[in-house]
Amino acid sequence: MSASSVRSAAKEGAMEQRDYSPLKHFVLAKKKIVAVFENLLEYVKEGSAFVEHTYQNEHLQKITSKRQHEDMLVFAKKLEVIKEVLARRHMKVAFFGRTSNGKSTVINAMLRDRVLPSGIGHTTNCFLSVEGTDDDKAFLMTEGSEEEKSVKTVNQLAHALHMDESLDAGCLVKVFWPKTKCALLRDDLVLLDSPGTDVTTQLDSWIEKFCLDADVFVLVANSESTLMNTEKQFFHKVNNRLSKPNIFILNNRWDASAAEPEYMDDVRKQHTDRCISFLVEELKVVEYEQAPNRIFFISAKEVLNSRMQKAQGMPETGGALAEGFQDRLNEFQNFERTFEATPPSQGCVVALQECISQSAVKTKFEQHTITAKQISEKVKAIMDSINIASAEKRVLCLEDRDYQMDRLEFVCNQLNLLTEDIKRKIKAVTEEVETKVSSAMAEEICRLSVLIDEFHSDFHHSPDVLKCYKTALLAHVEEGMGKNLSFRCSSAVNATVQSSQKDMIESLQPLLPSAVQSELHLLIPCRKFDLSYDLNCATLCSDFQENIEFQFSLGWTALVTRFLGPSNAKRALMLVDHNFQMTRPLVTTPLAQPAPSTPQARENTVVSQEELMLSLASGLASLTSRASMSMVIVGGVVWRTVGWRFIALSMSMYGLLYLYEKLTWTTKAKERAFKRQFVDYATEKLQMIVSFTSANCSHQVQQEMATTFARLCQQVDLTKKELEDEIGRLSAEIEQLEAVQSRSKTLRHKATALERQLQSFAQEYLQPQH
Repeated sequence: MSASSVRSAAKEGAMEQRDYSPLKHFVLAKKKIVAVFENLLEYVKEGSAFVEHTYQNEHLQKITSKRQHEDMLVFAKKLEVIKEVLARRHMKVAFFGRTSNGKSTVINAMLRDRVLPSGIGHTTNCFLSVEGTDDDKAFLMTEGSEEEKSVKTVNQLAHALHMDESLDAGCLVKVFWPKTKCALLRDDLVLLDSPGTDVTTQLDSWIEKFCLDADVFVLVANSESTLMNTEKQFFHKVNNRLSKPNIFILNNRWDASAAEPEYMDDVRKQHTDRCISFLVEELKVVEYEQAPNRIFFISAKEVLNSRMQKAQGMPETGGALAEGFQDRLNEFQNFERTFEATPPSQGCVVALQECISQSAVKTKFEQHTITAKQISEKVKAIMDSINIASAEKRVLCLEDRDYQMDRLEFVCNQLNLLTEDIKRKIKAVTEEVETKVSSAMAEEICRLSVLIDEFHSDFHHSPDVLKCYKTALLAHVEEGMGKNLSFRCSSAVNATVQSSQKDMIESLQPLLPSAVQSELHLLIPCRKFDLSYDLNCATLCSDFQENIEFQFSLGWTALVTRFLGPSNAKRALMLVDHNFQMTRPLVTTPLAQPAPSTPQARENTVVSQEELMLSLASGLASLTSRASMSMVIVGGVVWRTVGWRFIALSMSMYGLLYLYEKLTWTTKAKERAFKRQFVDYATEKLQMIVSFTSANCSHQVQQEMATTFARLCQQVDLTKKELEDEIGRLSAEIEQLEAVQSRSKTLRHKATALERQLQSFAQEYLQPQH
C-alpha cells in the first residue's frame, strides 16, 4: 500500500473515531433557534392578549386599532407555523440523476450499510427518504399512511416497495433507520433518494414537493457517459425556484476508467470541464474558482463493498477491486469531508465556504430568522405606537381632570356664596311682601262697610233665611276681599317673584353644563305666581250673633248703652236681669233658681255689681258735668212756669217718637242694622288676622322662591355629581393608561431582548466564520 493510501486510511479512521461531528452545528443551531422562537411566540401571544384587552376596553379603543389587533393575531399564527416547521426540520440532501446511475448505492456507501435496495434488478421507483430513529428497529411509512411497517433487511424493504402497487414516481416512502447503526443519521440528517429524472416529465411537481426544502443537491452522473439534457433540465428548473442551490456532482462508476488508464486523465478533464461549465455558466450557482471543489469522481459500489468488508472484520481493499481503488476511495472521502465540513485541522483537503451544515442552517433558519426580526420590529413598533398614544391621551386626561377639578371647586365655592346671597334676597322679598299685604289688608278692612253695602240678597229675620243670608254674606266678603287684595298685591308680588327667580337663574346658570343651560327653561319653567289669601271668613265669624230686635232709641237699653258703651251696657243689663230673676221667685214662683251658693260665684256677682255701679257713677258724673247745675235750675223754673202740661206734652212726644221708630223698623232697617253690626264684628275679627294673613302670603312667596332655588340647586348638584363622576372616570382612565404605558414599555424591552437573541443567533450560525 502506498504512503498516500496509508495516510488516507489513517485520516478516515481518525474521522470515524472523533467525538464531535461537524453536522452537530445544525443540531445546536436548531435547538437554539427553536428556543428563540418559543420565547418569541410566547412574547407575541402575550402582546396579542395585551393589544386585544386594550382594544376591547371602551375607554382605550383609540389607543389601539383593529389593524394592530389583527396583525398581532397574524404574527402569532405565523410564529406557530414556523415553530412547528422548525421542530421537524432536518438537514436534507437530495440525490438526483438518471435511472441506474447509482444514487441508492451512493447513499448506502455514505451510510456504510445496505439500507436502500440497489444493484442489478433494483431500480428506485419512488422517492425514498432515510432518516434516523431512536428506536432499535427499522421501519417505513408510506405516504398518506401512519402505519409503521417493520423491515429488518434490505430485501424486506425492496419486497415491501415492490408489493405496494399504489406507489408511483411522485410518492414518498420514509425509511427510518436506527441511529445506533449509522452515525451519519444521528444529527438530524435526511437523505432523499429519487427515481431517475428520465422516468417522468412531471419535474415541476417533484421540485414543488421534494426540493424546495432541500439543503444540498447531489447530481449522481454516470462517468461512462456525459451529462444528459434530462439532468440539466431538472436542475435548471430547480435553479429557477431556488436561489443558487448547493449542488455537488458525483461522476459515479469511475472504476470503469481503470480499463483504459491511458485515457483516464483526458476523460476526467473532459467531464470536469463540462461539469464546471454547467455549474458556472449555465446554472451560475458558484464562482469558477469554487466549481472544481464540487466535482468528484467516485465508485460508490467499491466504497460500499470496502466498508462493509471492514465492518465484518475483513480487509477493506480485499476482493476484486479495480486498479486505482484507493484514489477513488480518497475522492469519496474528500466528498464526505466536504459534505460534513470537517475543519482543516482534522485533515480536510477542501474547505468550502458553504458546507452542508452551514448550508442547512442558512437555508432552514435564515429566512425564519429574518421573519422573526421583522415580526419583532413590527411588534415593537406597535408597542411604541401604543405607548405614544397612551402617553398623549394620558396628558389630555390629566389636563381634563385638572379642569374638571377646578370647575368642581369653583361650582362648590360659587354655590356657597350664591346660597347666602339668595337667602338674603328671599328674606328681603318676603318681608316686603308681608308689609305690602299687611298694608293692603288694613285698607280693605277700612273699606269693609263699602264691600258689605255692595252685598244684596233676600233678607228676613226668620232663622233659616237669616242663616243663608249670613253664609252668602261671608262668601261675598271672602271673595271680595280676596279680589281686592289680589288686585292690590298679586301683580306686584308676581313681578317681584319672577324678577327674583330670573336673578337666581342667571346667577346659577354659569354653574351648569352648556347642555343643561340651553334646556333650563324646560327644567325650571317660568310661571305666573298667584298669592292665596285664605281669610276663612266662615270660621272667623262663625260666632257672630246679630241683634235685630226693635230697640227704642230713648229706651232703657239704648240709654244705658249710650251712657255706658256697648260692652258695659250689655253687662249692666245682664246684671239687672240677673237681679230681677233673683227677686222674682219670692213673688211669683217657688221654682226660681237659688242665689249662687259657692263663694266663687258670690264673689263674681259682687265684683260684677261693683263694676256696674262704678260705670253708672261714671255715667252720671259725666251727665252731671254735661248738663250742669244751671240746667236743673232752668228745669225748676220751667216746671214752675209750665207745670203738668209740659210733662204731658213731653210724654206725648216720647210716645209719638216711639211709635215712629216702631213703624220704621222694617226689614230694610233690620238689614242695615245687621250689616252695621257685622261690619263692627268683622272689622274686629279681621284685624286680628292681618299679621297672620300677611305672614302666610310671605311664606307662600318664600316657598315659591325656595322651591325655585332648590330646583336650581338640584341641577347644580347634578352638575357636581357629573363632575365628580367624570373626575373618577378620568382618574380610572389615567390609571389604565399608566398601566398600558408600563406594559407597552415592558413588552418593548422584551422585543429588544429577543432581537438581541436573534442577532446573537445570526452572528453565531448565519454569518460566515472567518
